[in-house]
Amino acid sequence: MHKIVKAIAHPDYIIELTFDDGATGCVDISSRLYGPMFEPLNDPDFFIKVSVDEFGAICWPNQADLAPDVLYTEIQATQYKK
Repeated sequence: MHKIVKAIAHPDYIIELTFDDGATGCVDISSRLYGPMFEPLNDPDFFIKVSVDEFGAICWPNQADLAPDVLYTEIQATQYKK
């Protein structure tokens, strides 16, 4: 399992990620911001509070989180399209 070691929020719901194996990339999570846990992330001031938890997942203060393996796969797929 790949773990995220660094996450930086950017405008338009983009998160720049760095993984434990050195892989890096950006993910647009705007399509995932629905439902009770993720709707608060639509507020840009709340969205920028992203952090990395002890399991290597990105998370927010309301306990919303996203699995690192899914994000890793998405970044890898994007890099191969270039």
